[in-house]
Amino acid sequence: MQLYFSLLPLHRSYLNNDILFAVDPPEEIKIIDPDHLGRLEITWTLPASLRKLKDCPQLYKVEYFNAYSQRWDIIQTPQRTYSAQFDLMKEIRVRVYTLLSGRCTNNTWIKSGNFTELVQKPPSLGRHGNAVKDFGCVFHNMERMICKWSKNPTSPANSQLYMHRELQKAQECPMYVFTNGDRSGCNFTGKALPDFTDVNFCVNGSSPEGPLRPTYKSLQIQNYVKPDAANKPFLLPGVARIKLLWRKPDGKVPGHCLEWEVQHTNDGPQNESEPISTMRTSLTLPAVGKKNCFRVRSKVHKYCAAGSFWSEWSHQTCTIFEQNTTSKQTTHSSKTCPIIITPPCTYTTFFSIKLIQCLCVLCIFKWMRVLCM
Repeated sequence: MQLYFSLLPLHRSYLNNDILFAVDPPEEIKIIDPDHLGRLEITWTLPASLRKLKDCPQLYKVEYFNAYSQRWDIIQTPQRTYSAQFDLMKEIRVRVYTLLSGRCTNNTWIKSGNFTELVQKPPSLGRHGNAVKDFGCVFHNMERMICKWSKNPTSPANSQLYMHRELQKAQECPMYVFTNGDRSGCNFTGKALPDFTDVNFCVNGSSPEGPLRPTYKSLQIQNYVKPDAANKPFLLPGVARIKLLWRKPDGKVPGHCLEWEVQHTNDGPQNESEPISTMRTSLTLPAVGKKNCFRVRSKVHKYCAAGSFWSEWSHQTCTIFEQNTTSKQTTHSSKTCPIIITPPCTYTTFFSIKLIQCLCVLCIFKWMRVLCM
């Protein structure tokens, strides 16, 4: 492991009452690894030129390169320590500035014209190219967290996954997933993981040929939710229009956090329309052609999480419109003739027009539906 440290000699100064104050950058940047799988503590000391000043508060501007997002993250803190997540197999780069205010600068915040930088090279663990690849996690319906990876031809078979979350020690995977006898994933079903908290993962291992090059990943589980498929949609045919209704999947995903996509196919000139987005669990669309089919899927929208996976499509539901050439009237036909009762639905509400608390669709004859509301 190599550690590089640089302190640039330039200063930014401020003239106050004929006294020149130099705002120097911090000194002695250090990185401490508490064995939290990439969660590192960055510390630094006050520059010597500012240690005897009174009534001159300091802030520190910290810049560090985030290898996961491939960009520089920037924060300001009055403390001389900061904790951040790093990929330990990538180069670590940290820069810290000093900001000075108070009577020393006439109550104006002045930033040091340069920074103190720390560059730390990754350790040379494992052979290059033998790390696992395609590491990813899916939080199925906010109930079953599964992480998977695939091995390189040179990867050892006995890879291991370790997990760390805030205020706890690193723990090994509770239940491995196997592919052709090799570990290829971890099933966290039954093990509660916190949301809106960084959870850190490391896949490593060893073999007679040498250690597996570690792979690190940090994520928040609410950004990896994949809802279950919605229940089969109900179709309520009308005159040249169709009302589509469905329910959110059972489970812990809040209904108000789901956005929906509806796919409509028909036997008209354009047999497939563009997917339709909606936040509701119902949609009314024009019927096109004789046969109209629908299916829906969902994901967690951006107001509840930074990311999500689309669910699988629901089972497709179809209805057929048949033209009666004798009467020139359109009657509705469907492959299936369901009885749909949405509670509360009682005989009282069935025979009452004013109470619209339920929806009943009854099949009386093969080609006729009676809709009461």
